[in-house]
Amino acid sequence: MAGHTSKRTVGALPDTTAESPFVPVALTWLAWVLFAASVAALAVRVLFGGDWAIPGVVAVDGLTVLMWVVVTFFSGIVHSYSRRYVAGTAHETRFFVLVFGFTVTVMGLVAADHLALFGLLWLSMGLLMAKLIGLARGWRQARAAARVARRHFAASSGLLAVALAALWWETGATTVSGIAAAADTPGGSVWLVAAGALVLAAMIQSALIPFHTWLLSSMTAPTPASALMHAGFVNAGGILLTRFAPVVTVDSALMLAVVAVGGASAIGGKLLKSVRTDIKAKLGCSTVGQMGFMIMQVGLGFFGAAITHLILHGFYKAYQFLSSGERVEHTAPDGGTGATIGRVASVGGVVVTLLTGLAGGALFAVLTGKGLRVDSGLLLTFFVAFTTLHAARDAVQQTSLPAAARYAAVPVAFLPAIVVYAVVYEGVSALLTVEPVSTELTVLHVVIAAVFVGIYVGIETGVHENSRRLYVALLNAGQPSSDTVMTATEEYNEY
Repeated sequence: MAGHTSKRTVGALPDTTAESPFVPVALTWLAWVLFAASVAALAVRVLFGGDWAIPGVVAVDGLTVLMWVVVTFFSGIVHSYSRRYVAGTAHETRFFVLVFGFTVTVMGLVAADHLALFGLLWLSMGLLMAKLIGLARGWRQARAAARVARRHFAASSGLLAVALAALWWETGATTVSGIAAAADTPGGSVWLVAAGALVLAAMIQSALIPFHTWLLSSMTAPTPASALMHAGFVNAGGILLTRFAPVVTVDSALMLAVVAVGGASAIGGKLLKSVRTDIKAKLGCSTVGQMGFMIMQVGLGFFGAAITHLILHGFYKAYQFLSSGERVEHTAPDGGTGATIGRVASVGGVVVTLLTGLAGGALFAVLTGKGLRVDSGLLLTFFVAFTTLHAARDAVQQTSLPAAARYAAVPVAFLPAIVVYAVVYEGVSALLTVEPVSTELTVLHVVIAAVFVGIYVGIETGVHENSRRLYVALLNAGQPSSDTVMTATEEYNEY
């Protein structure tokens, strides 16, 4: 507070170049070496094509090398950032070992072809993340958060095991590629059970509603681990459904259900975020919503869009977590009771926002060919336009520039961004072996879109803030597990 002084209780920030333990230094360098090797593998794949495999064990395709680049980049950033963040703590070496082990496990997962290896690595990935969540063993809430996470990840692994066993029973194939090859002649109820189990496993891993509790309870994790979790771990649901795309797309009713649960989490995450006040919890609720969008794109049959979304969201969320300390403002409450969601105040702002959103959707449709026919591609383009509109609305509300300058800058900034997004989407889609599966646009698709827009408009106009019952319901739904909540600073003990 202004006018107050406090005794300095900590020394200077540690020098990570001096007297640093060998393991953190070695693993940080090794993480960046893996990134460089992954970039080289991606370049070779793009220039020369072809897949590499150890038959029956691993298969390295376009999705594999792309995920290698993304995962190792995030891992390198987290390793480098953590050299100072955890320097001098009792769990410094263990933290780096866990992060590096998680990185290698995910790299193995996206390359695994044998069903047993895939399932084992999926389970290992969850257990390593649970250890990172409960890293501070002396902190009771951290241990409780780790238990919550382990229960969810064990359930996800159990569902995956059911799906893999059912697919093996139905096809006789012991590899992911073998199951994909057998998908031309899918079975009946057993195949549908496997597809449903895959979707549920992905929902748990990606923290979709109603399985979001583990993510909101994970705030005991060190911030770099949270960055890795929100930028990489939760994306595993999208990777799982993409890897088993031939299974998921076998039933149109199931795909419609995937669109519905994805849309529910997308709007639910936004609602939960509106009642949270702490930065990391807001980011957690945002992740719930963004993972909903990713799963919804899977349900529409556009796996390239889902992978593109998880990559771009990963970059954004990693930055948000690693810079979260800068967002905490030490200011006194001003006594205001304004709405939690901003609003476009002027007619000019509304017009610019709407036109930018429509132009963004039209530009995406022209560049990608999606939305030019009456199928699920139309809904994909609609959500692109909707996202552009939302981002433009936020930009128009900024008051640091005159209104005329803001209105002129919005389309100039956002339309080129749509071009970049479309190019990235096309590039990612070209790397994937799975083709987009455009489904027939049904009345239920339209209903889902209409409900989504209706709820969104209600949030933006503040209608939801007039109901105390809804506020309490959202506050309760967004609460972490009670055992993970710290009620007094004296309860914290990282040792």
